[in-house]
Amino acid sequence: MSDSLKVAVFGLGSMGFGMAHSLVRAGYTTYGFDPVADLQDRFVTVGGVSADLADVAGHLDAVVLVVLNAEQTQSVLFGSDGHSGVVQALSAGAVVLSCATVPPEFAKAMAARCEEHGVHYLDSPISGGAVKANQGALSVMASGTAEAFNQARPILDATAEKVFVLSDSAGAGSAMKTVNQMLAGVHIAAMAEAITFGVTQGVEPDTFVEVITQCAGNSWMLENRAPHVVAGDYTPLSAVNIWPKDLGIVLDVAKTANFDAPITTAALAQFKAAADRGLGLEDDAAVAKVYAENAGIQLPEASQS
Repeated sequence: MSDSLKVAVFGLGSMGFGMAHSLVRAGYTTYGFDPVADLQDRFVTVGGVSADLADVAGHLDAVVLVVLNAEQTQSVLFGSDGHSGVVQALSAGAVVLSCATVPPEFAKAMAARCEEHGVHYLDSPISGGAVKANQGALSVMASGTAEAFNQARPILDATAEKVFVLSDSAGAGSAMKTVNQMLAGVHIAAMAEAITFGVTQGVEPDTFVEVITQCAGNSWMLENRAPHVVAGDYTPLSAVNIWPKDLGIVLDVAKTANFDAPITTAALAQFKAAADRGLGLEDDAAVAKVYAENAGIQLPEASQS
C-alpha cells in the first residue's frame, strides 16, 4: 500500500466516523458508507468521498467495518437478502479490518471465507471511545496473518495509538475484546450503583466524582462516565443499547466455556432494565437512572442555560 491507499469505512457512527476522519487526515482516499444518509453527507464535509460501492469496490485496498454486530458484519462482507457482499468484488490482496464486537468463532469463520476469495482478514476490535477515535488514538486488539497485518498497517497507523498483536490467526482479537467488554460493562454498572448509593448517603454526585476519582475505587469507566451523571447530560457517546448486545456476547462465550459469570449477568440485567425503560438510545451512563428510580432519588438534570 502507498499514500494512494483507497479504503472504504462501513459504519459512520461515533467510532466509525472518527476512524474514517483519521484516514482522511492521513491523506488516504476514504469512502464512507452508512444506512443513515445524513452521516454520509457529514463525512463528505470533512473530506470523505461519496461514491457508489459497485463502482469503487474493485479498486479498494482495504475495508474497515465499524458496524454494530456479527450480523451486520456478515451482511457487508458476504451479502444478505439476495444482495452480494463487498468481498466478492474486492481484488485479491485487499484487507478487511473487522472492528465490531463479535464472538471469536465468528471471526474465525469470516477469516476463512475471506481467504477463499484471496482477501486478508484482520480480527481487529477497537477500544477507546469516540474521543480516541477522533484523535486517531484507539487501542486495537488484533489478530491475523502476517500478510493481513502488513496490508492493514497504514490504517492501523492512522487510527490507533496502540495495536496489540495477539495471534497470527483470527479469533484472538475478539476473545480479548470479550474480556474487555466484560470489565467495561461491569464497571459502568458499578459506577451507576455507587454514585446513586452515594446520594442515599448524602454524597452529592459532583463530590462523588471529585473524591472517588482520586481514590482506589476509581476506574477508567467511572472517571469517564460519572461526569455525565453529574451534568445530567446523556447525549449518547456510547449508548445503553450497546451493552445488552456486548454483554450478551460475553455470556454466550462464557457459556461455551462452561464459565459462570454472575457479576456480568447482574450488570446485563441493569442495562436491559434501562433499555426496557426507554433509555436505550441514551448514553450508557443513563443506567444510573434505573438505580435512581428504584431508590426514589433524584439525579442532576442538565442545565437549561
